Amino acid sequence: MPWWFFRRHSRNTTPASTSAQPSSGWQPGEVALPRLQGSRRYLQEQPYLLPKDLGEANRLDFQHYALRAALRGNYLAPIGQPRRILDVGCGTGQWAFELAQQFPQAEVIGLDLELVKATTPPSNYRFIQGDILQGLPFDNNSFDFVHQRLLFLAIPLAAWPGVVQELARVTSPGGWVELVETGTALQDWLPCGPATQEFWRLAAQLAALRGIDTDDVPHSLARYLEEAGLVNIHYQPFSVPLGEWGGRIGSLMALDLREACKAISAPIAARFGRSEQDVLRLIERASQEWNEFRTKWPFAIAYGQKPLTH
Repeated sequence: MPWWFFRRHSRNTTPASTSAQPSSGWQPGEVALPRLQGSRRYLQEQPYLLPKDLGEANRLDFQHYALRAALRGNYLAPIGQPRRILDVGCGTGQWAFELAQQFPQAEVIGLDLELVKATTPPSNYRFIQGDILQGLPFDNNSFDFVHQRLLFLAIPLAAWPGVVQELARVTSPGGWVELVETGTALQDWLPCGPATQEFWRLAAQLAALRGIDTDDVPHSLARYLEEAGLVNIHYQPFSVPLGEWGGRIGSLMALDLREACKAISAPIAARFGRSEQDVLRLIERASQEWNEFRTKWPFAIAYGQKPLTH
């Protein structure tokens, strides 16, 4: 297969509560978040590093279209004709909207901490407020396809096994769970320049304060699925060019990554005693390096099936 194909807990189970908690190293409000570049809104009571505001909503929509172009599709798992679809950490809901349009016979649910923006979704789409770290408000065996994408900056490392177990719990026998992630492990980004390496080191240190590991998660997706009892597991690492050297897709992905880096410039500056202008200059140098070094953005997709006898 080409690489580019792409709170009411169940009464029958105890949700992943102990394992799905922010690990030590982060306390709410520990990192001051000054508003030095306009007004960026961060969630103080969550480990999530990125903002929750209109600017981030716009970036997430842009990111969706860029990723869809890069992957030439919205998913990889052989899902057939699902009756119910769940998108965990749905963001603006754009991925879920498109699945609702592709499968009009299906009920599609997007779950996130907040409703990010007001919009008119497809009639078969529904938003539910929830926090995967507190367990999913659905019964066992509720969905034929469960999707989760790019939550590596939201889920503490210690919580990942419990989170994936929770995704598997709400998946119907024969249904599929798909995970899409990236990270900042320098060996995955090579070749890249010194500014890129410096920024990723700062970002990784900030993430570690909140129990988040930005290196190992993309490499562990298949193991998480296996430990959750899934079978027919497929793991596919892939990289997307960053910068004009990569054509239209490279330019789109570079713009998205540059804006994502800017979105955490204030917390990085606050934590490490640097001016935000200094951090923004570092980001600008890094983005120039992506063309110079022909850097690629590493991703990983993993999907697995819940056994029929589960």
